[in-house]
Amino acid sequence: MNYQNLFSFEINFKAVSVLVLLAVLPNIFGMANLNTVFGFNLHSFQYMVFVAGAIYGPIGGAIAGGFGALFSAVTLGNPYIVIGNIILGITAGALIRKGIGIVPAAMAGFAVQIPWIWVTDVYLMKMPAGIVTGIIFMLLLSNLIWANAAKFTFKKIAKIVE
Repeated sequence: MNYQNLFSFEINFKAVSVLVLLAVLPNIFGMANLNTVFGFNLHSFQYMVFVAGAIYGPIGGAIAGGFGALFSAVTLGNPYIVIGNIILGITAGALIRKGIGIVPAAMAGFAVQIPWIWVTDVYLMKMPAGIVTGIIFMLLLSNLIWANAAKFTFKKIAKIVE
């Protein structure tokens, strides 16, 4: 049986530079959420989390998720967002590395992240359950959109790393 190290990736200047961009850009994109007809913001930073997970595996997904969530965590006063996005990135990245497609891996990562979101937002941040339900719904929609975008574009970004 061939065992693969899920946590490894080639380290060179290009690889590190692209990973840094994928970790920093979510903060910039986090400043520009898209308003939906339902009155919720459609987050866009998940795109980089899924691309980083596809290129670098769980470590890249965790780095892009954790560092990429800093702007949102600070502006919303919710430090738990960082850990939640690390959960999303590491899970999606590990599943992608195991050969699962980006969209199903992203949805599975989100399924793993949901209990964290619920517990931290409802019980620790004292947010109303109805608001948290709406946030989870919009994150589901965002994750579906950005996972599909990552599916069709990550190979072009991966070529930069090569």
